[in-house]
Amino acid sequence: MRNNYDAIVIGAGAMGSAASYYMSKRGHSVLLLEQFELDHRKGSSYGYSRIIRYSYDHLEYVELMKDTFPLWFALEQELGEKLYFRTGGIDFGPIDDETLQATIKAVQAGGISHEVLTLEDANKRFPQFRFADGFGVLFQPDSGFIRASDSLRGHIKLARRNGAVIQERTSVDDIRVQNDSVEVIADGQRHSAGKLIVTAGSWARALLRKTGLKLPLTPLRCQLNFFAPEDAASFDSQRCPVWIAHVSRHFPETVYGIPSHEGSGFKAAFHGGPAMRQLSEVDYSPDASNVDLLRPFLRAHIPAVASAPLRESRICLYTITPDEHFIVDAHPAHKHVVIGAGFSGHGFKFSTMIGKMLTDIALDGGTPHNDRLFKISRFLD
Repeated sequence: MRNNYDAIVIGAGAMGSAASYYMSKRGHSVLLLEQFELDHRKGSSYGYSRIIRYSYDHLEYVELMKDTFPLWFALEQELGEKLYFRTGGIDFGPIDDETLQATIKAVQAGGISHEVLTLEDANKRFPQFRFADGFGVLFQPDSGFIRASDSLRGHIKLARRNGAVIQERTSVDDIRVQNDSVEVIADGQRHSAGKLIVTAGSWARALLRKTGLKLPLTPLRCQLNFFAPEDAASFDSQRCPVWIAHVSRHFPETVYGIPSHEGSGFKAAFHGGPAMRQLSEVDYSPDASNVDLLRPFLRAHIPAVASAPLRESRICLYTITPDEHFIVDAHPAHKHVVIGAGFSGHGFKFSTMIGKMLTDIALDGGTPHNDRLFKISRFLD
């Protein structure tokens, strides 16, 4: 096996698989290293679906989504597979909630199609939900979900087609950065490349310390829950939107969910979870207490799901930054090392775009897409 490449990518989750695709698409030789099996369940990328939406509380994300949707459509065309399912989406919560108001203002400023519904209209159009007095409801028709594992595997399939080498179950032991190249030792084998892209999710913090960089990345243990309501048709993607409930003043966290599709179950989860000091300490067994905490929210706002049997629960990891904005940037001391990290539980919808941006930065020294929020310098003294 060869051991010299134009680029090495560490981490074959959503971002790393996409970076491998875009790097190989531009004609460069790529080695993608993954410590677990492809599409494993220990990180952030596995699963049936992730929300995609224009509705954000920062205009920069709204604008970035304008560039991202066309990339998903192009990926679908190249793969010959459907990855994006349009359901429409609602954001709801107390009308004076800061994040809800910021989201409404951002979609307005971005010129995105939307409606701010009256409670009467909202309850009529979305009878699955119960909107309390004093709530505001934002509807955005282009929201929906991306088939998560399918998109990850799709990026890898195309990267392989372009000549990329994929090594799963291969742990990185060390990273040695030279002036214009890198050496990666993985399972005792030495690999070298002109560029390195680190997209290692919750494992990025430890890996980046090998390059002399300490970033404030905190893994969170989060639980996803999938319910089987009796009236399954009302909670299927043909009739139910994706949703985000801005209710953190009354419940432990913001709550969000995705309708069932092809029997996946109705997804409902808190946006967040306990911080993990050591990844070796993560217990991947779901907690009944998490579902118990969720049911009062369901009783108040999605009553037909409140007593529904649980189909499945699963643990995933978020890796958050202090401001919950991404890191997509070159290493401050080594410009040929590029980092995608800290996607804070809301990065998947951008994953194909992040892969392109990381490739742009590695090969061109910058990206034409707005990355103002994603600079490493904000965490450096």
